[in-house]
Amino acid sequence: MSYKMIVLDMDDTLLTSDHTISPKTKEALLDAQERGYKVVLASGRPTFAMWDAARELELAKYGSFILSFNGASVINCETNEEIFSSTLQPDTVAHLHDISEREGIAIHTYVGNEIVTDRPNPYTDIEGELTGMPVIHVDNFKDAVTAPVVKCLMLADGDTLAPIETKLQEELAGKLAVARSKPFFLEFTEAGVTKGTSLAFLADQLGIAQKEVIACGDGNNDLTMIEWAGLGVAMGNANMTVKGKADFITKSNNEDGIAHVIETYMADVLVTQ
Repeated sequence: MSYKMIVLDMDDTLLTSDHTISPKTKEALLDAQERGYKVVLASGRPTFAMWDAARELELAKYGSFILSFNGASVINCETNEEIFSSTLQPDTVAHLHDISEREGIAIHTYVGNEIVTDRPNPYTDIEGELTGMPVIHVDNFKDAVTAPVVKCLMLADGDTLAPIETKLQEELAGKLAVARSKPFFLEFTEAGVTKGTSLAFLADQLGIAQKEVIACGDGNNDLTMIEWAGLGVAMGNANMTVKGKADFITKSNNEDGIAHVIETYMADVLVTQ
């Protein structure tokens, strides 16, 4: 099979455990683009928190793309144009806040380039560290969200969130998309908006067939794109659910798993390191 696009989750997929792109993986992705492949960064991260990786991989030079907020925004890096966007209305955010209060867990969202929460918690602090965005603590969450936002997250330890994820997927079916990106991040976007649906949109815009797409990830929020792609790849460090749905299991994010995919399925891309 000849592939034309490789799509990469960021945390625990493209990035190593110290949140960097290894030299070997960087070389492989630059070579892939030089030879005509499109590279898409597909993350639950806000767009703001993806640009450093996009610049390092020279996505603008090669006309590649960012798919951020779990698919709620798609950016053409060459033109900086947002070619797809989706948002949650303030009343939806207010309803999610009520649910978080009912379940006794924290919630946050993004207002501008700030993370807003009314319940200080270590997981929002982790998001702040990952994204480089300031965390703002407010007294009234609903009053702080007066315009549409791209997504919301509910936050707690993984054991607490697992049954809540299942419960809310059933409760909000047809109303919102619900998936965990990390054990402690439960993410909410507009119904029907996932990494998989936005990837399908982008591929169609570029005239790339489903069978010509490779998608790589490690978490539950990657499942939709892994299942949609012609070749769905689970990282060696992925959870068992993701591995069970993948067509191929590569090495871990700390073992140049992405470079291994490129070496295996993009034979004309040379990796020398």
